[in-house]
Amino acid sequence: MTGFLGRYEYQLDPKGRVSLPADFRRQADGSRFVLLRWKPDHLTLFPEETWSEMQARILEQRRARPQAANHLRRITSQAVNVEPDKQGRILVPSWLKDAVGLEGSVLVTGNVDRIELWDPVTFDAAMTEADDPGQDVEGLTHEIFG
Repeated sequence: MTGFLGRYEYQLDPKGRVSLPADFRRQADGSRFVLLRWKPDHLTLFPEETWSEMQARILEQRRARPQAANHLRRITSQAVNVEPDKQGRILVPSWLKDAVGLEGSVLVTGNVDRIELWDPVTFDAAMTEADDPGQDVEGLTHEIFG
């Protein structure tokens, strides 16, 4: 897998479905996904293979840190299995759309091993915040790209 890369803007249809880019569907190789809200401002779509790794980490943390059980329960209770239809659309449940403010336009972004669904305005604000000169992102970028 070369990874999920790029950004695409789509419209939610009246039934709450959003298209996934053809390239993302090819990368996932017909896989089902887990759609999850684990951050307050966007949804994350994990392909089955990546979700299996996350699930193993969740189980490991639940066993190692029993005090975190409710936090992990909160996260997994905000997850659903989704599968693209023949047109490559996934259904975003209304309670998940409402939780992150998705309506109308949806920005579908690749984040290497996962896909994210953002409200475009929220995404732009998050990227502006990420460019804050007080953060040491130059060092991180240099470590990655040399």
